[in-house]
Amino acid sequence: MANVSFSDATRIYPNSDHPAVDRLNLEIGDGEFMVLVGPSGCGKSTSLRMLAGLEEVNSGRILIGDRDVTDLPPKDRDIAMVFQNYALYPHMTVADNMGFALKMQNVPKAERQERVLEAAKLLGLEDFLSRKPKALSGGQRQRVAMGRAIVRQPQVFLMDEPLSNLDAKLRVATRTQIAALQQRLGVTTVYVTHDQVEAMTMGDRVAVMKDGLLQQVASPLELYDRPGNLFVAGFIGSPAMNLIEGPIVSGGVQIGDYILPLSREVLAKASNDTSLTVGIRPEALEVAEQGIAVNVNIVEELGADTYLYSTLVGSTDQSVDGQQIVARTSARHKGRSSGTVRLAADPTQLHVFSNATQERLSD
Repeated sequence: MANVSFSDATRIYPNSDHPAVDRLNLEIGDGEFMVLVGPSGCGKSTSLRMLAGLEEVNSGRILIGDRDVTDLPPKDRDIAMVFQNYALYPHMTVADNMGFALKMQNVPKAERQERVLEAAKLLGLEDFLSRKPKALSGGQRQRVAMGRAIVRQPQVFLMDEPLSNLDAKLRVATRTQIAALQQRLGVTTVYVTHDQVEAMTMGDRVAVMKDGLLQQVASPLELYDRPGNLFVAGFIGSPAMNLIEGPIVSGGVQIGDYILPLSREVLAKASNDTSLTVGIRPEALEVAEQGIAVNVNIVEELGADTYLYSTLVGSTDQSVDGQQIVARTSARHKGRSSGTVRLAADPTQLHVFSNATQERLSD
């Protein structure tokens, strides 16, 4: 097992006017499950391919353990990769697919069979070892690809959106299996996904990327509770955090006809701003007599929870008027909509961001 270190690692594609990955600095601990997440084109897959040796590192370094692997070919890096499309050989059985890399390494047949059987037991594939990939479901093929990586006993597992070809129900089941398997094996794992729910449920830590730049690295709960900037705040969480912009006034921020109170400490940090963006999670809003005025457009009853989808009203700033606000409440509402209501925000769960720097101001 080994730790992984990106040190100012940069990748610039030919004829590109900006880096796909720009000076990435990231430390991944021995045995850690690190998830790289972000929208399409953010550089997460390029970062993974740089670590795998499939993309050139134009500047900076990548280390696995104490070894500088920046210029080493993939076969010399002691890594195993699980691809999005599984990349199984259709003419080989499951057992042969899983043991192929060992065969290429001239591992004795008896040892190959033992390691393949051990991995098959871990993954529940014992009854499928003699089948060809075409006779397997998508989830079973994904497990075969995992097994092929496991038998190599590498220092680092690399996974590039391995669940993207599965249906929604199977994705949920398989992601828990992968997380449990990684904990059991204790192998350092770097996992790429665009799905922030996957990132939150699987990773020991999550690295959020945007436009080739690392935005924040933290545990899933820390990202949720203390997003470092506006991008992370809007990206992490489902439904997304409500981000409401308003001018600074005495005592807080004006949102429509309501002043959302903010502490003096936060307002003091906003000396270069004339307006601020306040982030409020849906669960931090409740229907009340005093609060932000909204028009409720749709009510979704989900049994234990009710989601109110509404738009701001009463704002003098027409660019803000009409912004969607989502509230999750335990109260039940009859009908599809409830007209105009007021939403009170839990003052301990406000996230305040500078519009000038996009950075977090609240503690």
